[in-house]
Formats: sequence, structure tokens, C-alpha cells
Amino acid sequence: MKKTIPLMIVILGGIIFVMYAFSPHKILQDDFYNKFYIPWVYASGPFAALLGVISLCMMHNAKIKRRAPKWQYSYFFYAGFIITSLAGFIGGSQKGGLMMWIFENVQMPMSSTMFSLLAFYMASAAYKAFRARSVEATVLLVAAIVVMLAQVPLGVKIYKNLPVISQWILDVPNLASKRGIAIGVGLGGVATSLKILLGIERSYLGGGD
Repeated sequence: MKKTIPLMIVILGGIIFVMYAFSPHKILQDDFYNKFYIPWVYASGPFAALLGVISLCMMHNAKIKRRAPKWQYSYFFYAGFIITSLAGFIGGSQKGGLMMWIFENVQMPMSSTMFSLLAFYMASAAYKAFRARSVEATVLLVAAIVVMLAQVPLGVKIYKNLPVISQWILDVPNLASKRGIAIGVGLGGVATSLKILLGIERSYLGGGD
């Protein structure tokens, strides 16, 4: 019974949202979405945030108790959470407030540092992936060199039509592969949604059956 009721709620809600997406009827588009769904989203939002905070605290508390790898960083989570929460309650989030100061002087520099580190990881991955060990890898290497050279003035000096070739690579083969990946992702999403609606996929209930 603990799994039957949540499963019925998920199936019923999924069917209603499928009907909402494909039917222009007023009951679904106005009465259900605007008058029922949106108010419930606003009402359940704070409880969802509270549940997320409790879950994070339980996870970090367990890591500290077990002395799991890198458990010391859990103290930084608690410190950051407490300081940021107090800043939001005391100073507010308006311009010039303590919360905004933390965002501009702590969060943004950390984000910039993270993206800078990602650039090195991308360069390392590109070096490993662009080795001409096969015909496909050679095509990838040549295309990458053409696209990268077209982004700098040196590429135009080498060959004036290089930007045109680069744009063709981005607009034709690259776009075709992106669309293929997007179609695959979409079909996978549809298949997973159907498994959930039909009650086949139940891992979100806490078990594999």
C-alpha cells in the first residue's frame, strides 16, 4: 500500500499532463493548470526546499560520522549554508545587501574558477580524442582544426574562405549530428515516461521492482 498510492498518483498526474499538453480544452488549459496546478506548486515549493535541505544535512552528517573520504568538506557545506541563510534573512537579497555581496564576491569568483578548470579538462580530453588513430578520428581532428583556426585572425590569413568552410561544418554535419542526438534523447525520454505511466519503472519509489 505504501507504494500503490504514490504509483497511482504518479500515473494519474502523468495522464493529466499528457492530456494538458495535447488538448486545448479550457478545463485542462485554464482550470487545471492555472487554478489548480500553479497554486499547488507555489504551496509545495517551500516544503520541497525544506526537504532538500534536510536531505543534504542528513547526507553530510552521515559522511562526518562515518569519516567518509573528504568528509572534512562537509563542514564547509554547513558553514556556507548557515552564513548564506543568515545573510539572506538579515541583509536581504537586494542590491547592496549582504546576500548580493556574497554572491558577487564569493559565488561568482568560484564559478569563474570552476569554468577555468573545465577549460583545462576540455583541452586534455581534446588531446586524447583528436589523435588520428582511425579515419573517423582523423576527420574529427581536421574538422576541429578548421573550426578553431576560423575563430582567430591567423586562420583568415592562411586561407580567406576558411570561415565559410567552418560555418558549413557547423551548419551541416555538426547540426545533423546534434539533431540525431536530440532525437535519440527525445525518444529515450518518451520511452522512460511511458514506462513510468504504465507502472513498469518504479525505481523512484525506492526499490527496483
